[in-house]
Amino acid sequence: MTDGESDVADAGFDEWLAAAADGDATYLECANGHGSLPPRRVCPDCGSTDLAEADLPDTGDVRTFTVTHVPTPAFAEDAPYATAVVDFGPVSLTGQLVGIDLEDVETGLTVELEITVSETTGERVLSLRPV
Repeated sequence: MTDGESDVADAGFDEWLAAAADGDATYLECANGHGSLPPRRVCPDCGSTDLAEADLPDTGDVRTFTVTHVPTPAFAEDAPYATAVVDFGPVSLTGQLVGIDLEDVETGLTVELEITVSETTGERVLSLRPV
């Protein structure tokens, strides 16, 4: 941790990252088939409070992406990098693409979830690696 940071967990997200790092990523699904990531108590699509935990699919497909050349200070050492929105079944995740040349990134690319560490902050981040 750096100066000014607390050691308080991020309300369930830190636990989700730890589970994902262990290969146990899950999502929440309501009876209407909408998916969201924990922690949630209510479906953001329909308002249902009847949520069940389901395994996140092993792979997803890049829906859209952007390449960042001038980052915020929190990602200064990571640039340039590509950030993608990826469909994993009923859930969309946003993360940094790793293990690929930026000119090879394209929509439809199949990726898997990976938890990596930011070179700048040392914090865990959600990454996406081509399969």
